[in-house]
Amino acid sequence: MNRSTQVAVIGGGPGGYAAAFLAADLGMRATLIDEAPNPGGVCLYRGCMPSKALLHVAKVVTEAREARNWGVDFGEPALDVDRLRGWKDEAVSRLTGGLGQLSSQRGVSYLHGRAELSGPTSARVTAADGGVTALEFEHAILATGSRPAAPGPLALDSDRVWDSTRALELPSVPGSLLVVGGGYIGLELGSVYAALGSRVTVVEMTAGLLPGADRDLVAVVARRLAGTCEAVLLETTVTALAEDGDGVSVTLEGKDGESAQRFDRVLVAVGRVPNSDVPGLDRTAVGRDSRGFVVVDGQRRTAEPTIFAVGDLVGEPMLAHKASHEARVAVEAIAGHKAVFEPAAIPAVVFTDPEVAWCGLTETQARAEGRKVEVAKFPWGASGRAVTLDRPAGVTKLVIEPESERILGVGIAGSGAGELIAEGVVAIEMGATASDLRLCIHPHPTLSETLMESAEVFFGQSTHVYRPRRKR
Repeated sequence: MNRSTQVAVIGGGPGGYAAAFLAADLGMRATLIDEAPNPGGVCLYRGCMPSKALLHVAKVVTEAREARNWGVDFGEPALDVDRLRGWKDEAVSRLTGGLGQLSSQRGVSYLHGRAELSGPTSARVTAADGGVTALEFEHAILATGSRPAAPGPLALDSDRVWDSTRALELPSVPGSLLVVGGGYIGLELGSVYAALGSRVTVVEMTAGLLPGADRDLVAVVARRLAGTCEAVLLETTVTALAEDGDGVSVTLEGKDGESAQRFDRVLVAVGRVPNSDVPGLDRTAVGRDSRGFVVVDGQRRTAEPTIFAVGDLVGEPMLAHKASHEARVAVEAIAGHKAVFEPAAIPAVVFTDPEVAWCGLTETQARAEGRKVEVAKFPWGASGRAVTLDRPAGVTKLVIEPESERILGVGIAGSGAGELIAEGVVAIEMGATASDLRLCIHPHPTLSETLMESAEVFFGQSTHVYRPRRKR
């Protein structure tokens, strides 16, 4: 079968379907290609959405147990793994099916199959039944995403060693689980299994969890994990894995030397690598860097003028919302509009309990770059809403340019931080100052007040925290 299109999008994740949908909205003929029956990509099928469904369940289980402190006892939660798995899959099916309907409503041509580039303006799409479609295009957008990394000693071919995809399938709730990697994927999934009943041990090779995030934010979730996990081992690496009966024998190397432990299951969560090995890419001028990321310019155009690339494929941060916005820039550029990807703040959220979120300049980055900033913090112990939620462990912080008082960065650790951080993104993108934020009336009692009160702390005028401003 031969077809032609104006914009061919390879990869149906948040970058891919956002690109195809916008292209159609702008009046272009768009074709979306993916190996799944509906759009969604890793995010909907094997990432963001199933993990958030399980994290919600973990939060409900945790709150049911904590309710005893408030005089409400539901008894110990009973876990039906098959029903839980089915509910999670149903949520995924509903979302991906909805995207399929949106694709049809917009007139986007959806090709269910594997794409191979034939050249700068053509591709072959092979369907599951072996049928081949030859596709000619004016422009293509690569949005093939990423996959879990499994370096050297962690690459044991065993159903007892999981990656994030396997862990989200919820094959079982093991008695003991080793999580290799203290980044956001490891901590999110580790907290899920800990809430469901596994004895979880987290191993992280660096000196702290969530490398890259400010330490004062990480400290909030680290204290919580210390109580819910069996152990958190920092500056420790896994040097060997071996099957041991129905479990896995693990060799650990830390500050005190080498040790061996046995776990029922091991979850490897040490990062992701880009799916830049797109078949036929060598038939184009598209280039890749030393880490395998596709090289693009500010409009997300590759070295091949007809081909763009977005999302995890083009570099950090590997986040769905970043991919979606890059996709819009690429499509706008194809349409001939003035567009460039240059955000002042890309929010990052770790959906642990409590959540950690930040955007813009971090305090850690400011120090590394030698930038002069002032930091204003509001502790959640002084928040009436946090106390009534029984979640006083939290902090909201602003990173502020001293002379202009412009807000350069925002960090939040606490319940619902992922929802609150959006206000920080708007403040940074709009060039708001600490005075702007201080003068915006926030509803009381809410957690959102902590942003306003952080700005008040900067001026030494916070109603609920006595902290005079330091003299310059």
